[in-house]
Amino acid sequence: MNKLLLFALLALVTFSCKGKYDEELTKALELSGNNRAQLEKTIEHYDGEQQEAAKFLIRYMPERDLTTLNFEFLTENIDYAYVAREEFPWAQALDKETFFNEVLPYVSLNETRERWRADFYTRFKKYLTDAKTIEDAIWAINNNILNEVNVEYNTKRNKPDQSPYESMEINMASCSGLSILLVDAFRAVGIPSRVAGTPNWYNNSGNHNWVEVKVNGQWHFTEYYPSGTFDEAWFLERAGKANDEDAYQWIYASSYKPTEITFPLVWDENIKYVYATNETPRYKRLYAEQNLGVVNGIPVQVIMLLGDQCSISGNNRVKAEVKLLNNGSVADSGYTSGPEDDMNRYLTFPLDKNKKYELQFVNSKGETITQSFGTEDQEEQIILSY
Repeated sequence: MNKLLLFALLALVTFSCKGKYDEELTKALELSGNNRAQLEKTIEHYDGEQQEAAKFLIRYMPERDLTTLNFEFLTENIDYAYVAREEFPWAQALDKETFFNEVLPYVSLNETRERWRADFYTRFKKYLTDAKTIEDAIWAINNNILNEVNVEYNTKRNKPDQSPYESMEINMASCSGLSILLVDAFRAVGIPSRVAGTPNWYNNSGNHNWVEVKVNGQWHFTEYYPSGTFDEAWFLERAGKANDEDAYQWIYASSYKPTEITFPLVWDENIKYVYATNETPRYKRLYAEQNLGVVNGIPVQVIMLLGDQCSISGNNRVKAEVKLLNNGSVADSGYTSGPEDDMNRYLTFPLDKNKKYELQFVNSKGETITQSFGTEDQEEQIILSY
């Protein structure tokens, strides 16, 4: 063969191989080690948008997944994501960027990787028979997930970052585990969703995670235990007071595609491969718009515990109605958190400073108990004995 022709052919082959994948995808494949053949097989299995989807997943995949996730895992996830995209009108209407980052991913945080998508598609599509809009679909899933998977909030769960089947096996999960479950249920039927949360509230009272859904281009929040209304939950008062100056008290939302910041995981702060966006300004704006709280007031938290228990661990808490009395008249009422409520959730009354109030409830003996207290220039927490 003519040496010049041979050189030209070799150059063409070299150029074709180099130009096959972009720089980020090439780097990801290089990191995959012995698993590279599985990933390339996945890419070549598809064409068109589905091949773009496969490339997206692999391009931004954490190294732990690059070396372990196989062809069957990835193609099942992609295939069923597109089953939902083709079946449901809200999924059809999504732009590609949203679909890729908030529907297609097989994971939210650092949880165990599982093949949940086919099962969850079958489990949850049956609730969408009458759903005409994405709002209909969201509430159909949100209102039925508890009965479908039989998982409740419980502080005795095995670990905070449980995967769906880890939670379903023991029928309990943390707020993070519940959020992962709900996100996967939404994604299984083509609803863009992500985990949101904070590593620490502005008042240093702990962390919390919940769920966001994208509706007609706008992000809204909900929880595993839904209020039935977007952007309404017990934690908005705290989220709305997030500290802009302290990143550990920001409000975050997870992202599969890398961003400039990572999602702080309080159970393992060494993990840096879960990406996020800073949603603090949006939550502060929501809080201001809803005009929550009392002007110049303070939030008073009320906790009901069993008998003479002094620990607020989940099993010691009692759900009971408590009335707030102001000058002898009922000014407000609500229910304290029970053992299945999130540990950061409290019955909270926003009250004026430096005033006298009373709390009234019926204890376990059927007696009506009235307890007086006064507010001062700081947050209050009142513990009642059931």
